[in-house]
Amino acid sequence: MRTPHAPAPHAPPGPRTPARSAAAPAALLAAASALLLALVAAEWRPLLDLDAGISRTTHRWAVAEDGLTQAARVLTDWVWDPWTMRLLCAVAVVMLLRRPGGRWTAGWLIVVVAVATAVQQGLKAALGRERPVWSDPVDSAHYAAFPSGHAMTATVVLGLLLWVLRRHGPGPDVWRTALTVAVVSVAGVGLTRVWLGVHWPTDVLGGWLLGALTVVAAVAAHRRLCPAAPDGSGGARPPSSSPEPPTSDDPPRRPR
Repeated sequence: MRTPHAPAPHAPPGPRTPARSAAAPAALLAAASALLLALVAAEWRPLLDLDAGISRTTHRWAVAEDGLTQAARVLTDWVWDPWTMRLLCAVAVVMLLRRPGGRWTAGWLIVVVAVATAVQQGLKAALGRERPVWSDPVDSAHYAAFPSGHAMTATVVLGLLLWVLRRHGPGPDVWRTALTVAVVSVAGVGLTRVWLGVHWPTDVLGGWLLGALTVVAAVAAHRRLCPAAPDGSGGARPPSSSPEPPTSDDPPRRPR
C-alpha cells in the first residue's frame, strides 16, 4: 500500500532588498508631494481657504503671546535656521572624513544637501507663491513661500544624520536622545514658521514631504551604490554568531 507523500514545506520568503524596502515609502511620499504641489500650483480654493483660516488664528495668538513669539523667533532664526542645519552637516562631514572609509559617505552628504537646496530654490522660483501679508507682522521673510526652506532643510539634514548615526551602532541612550532632538526640531521649525506668519501651513507640509522624500531616496541610493562597508561608508554589517577569521592581503600558506 502506497503512503501519500507529505506536502513539501514552503520556503520562507527571502529578505527584502534595500531597494524594495524603500520603494513603497518613496512612492507614497512622491505621490503626496506631487499632489500637494499640483494643488498649490493650481491655487485650489479649498486649500487656500484652509491655509488662510489656520494662519489667521495662529497670527492672532502670535500677536497676543509676545513671549512665545520672541522664543519662536530665536529658535527659527538661530537654532533651526537652514544655515545652522548646514553647519551641523558640515561638522558631520569633517567627522566622517577622519574615519577610515568615511570619505564616500561624507561626499554623499554634501551632494544630497546641495541637491535638496537647489530643488527647494527651484520650486520657489517656479511657483512664486506669495507669503502671508499682515497689517501687524511679528516677523518677516524673503523670497517665495512654497516649500518652506526651514522645514525642508531640517528634515533633510537631520534625517540623513540620523541614518548615518544609526549605522554606527549608537547606544540606546544616545539614539533615543538624537531621535527626540531630531523629531522635536523638524516639527518645531515648521510650527514656528506658521506661528510667525511667514509661511502658510501647506508650505511647511510641502517642506516636510519633500525633505522626507529626499532622505528616503538618498538612503536607497547610498545602499545601492555602497552596500557593504561597515566602517562608515556603506551599510552596517549584520551581527554574526561566530567570530570571523582575520583577513590578510598575504597569500594563504600551505599546512606543513
